[in-house]
Amino acid sequence: MDHTARPTLDLEGRTALVTGGSRGLGREMSLAFAAAGADVVVTSRKIESCLEVVAEIEAMGRQGLAHACHVGHWDQVDGLIDAAYQHFGKVDVLVNNAGMSPLYPSLAEVSEVLFDKVIGVNLKGPFRLAAVIGQRMADADGGSIINVTSTAAIHPSANAEPYGAAKAGLNSLTESLAHAYGPKVRVNAIMPGPFLTDISKAWDLEAFNRRAQASIALRRGGEPDEIVGAALYLASDASSYTTGAVLRIDGGSR
Repeated sequence: MDHTARPTLDLEGRTALVTGGSRGLGREMSLAFAAAGADVVVTSRKIESCLEVVAEIEAMGRQGLAHACHVGHWDQVDGLIDAAYQHFGKVDVLVNNAGMSPLYPSLAEVSEVLFDKVIGVNLKGPFRLAAVIGQRMADADGGSIINVTSTAAIHPSANAEPYGAAKAGLNSLTESLAHAYGPKVRVNAIMPGPFLTDISKAWDLEAFNRRAQASIALRRGGEPDEIVGAALYLASDASSYTTGAVLRIDGGSR
């Protein structure tokens, strides 16, 4: 290794695909990748929101593709993959960021439909995307897959049981896929704690801030752009010897 060379976060000439890329952490990562030189496929269920982010990406001088997709449905996932490769010819960085954790009145009232939807979006869709794109990456020039999980995977709590179980599965999947598609494809996970995205607008922020003082080392929730450093690290050559890792970005939560 040339020890005079500095690791770079440059993504020039690369194509990234970000699920749940139209808002929150996904939007921040999509824009950060574009700022680092990547073209970006932005996907979520609402095409209008994707188009807005693509407009911001194109204003930076990069190319973007908006594509509506419910990642819990394999037929839509396969359509997304086809669209990305047809438009850009490759995917160098895949970010499985789409997620959902709906509220429910009690565990006994969690319906089969709701359970399947949570598992579908948080685990089944990421598996399908990583399996198909990971194989294409391995057959070509390699790439980086980033799974966005949650500290709910390691700090299970009441009111998010199916979600926490799905994210724990995604942590496991991260390590197994790293072995399945190495050495050319690196597969890692970002495991966020509480971030103040649009989802947090439904929180009791006064109660959250009280809990943060006692249970989070940094005494606050994360700001959406604070996910960017980890995402750029894992997407770029700076993390060339990092795979199968699950990186906590949670302010020191316990």
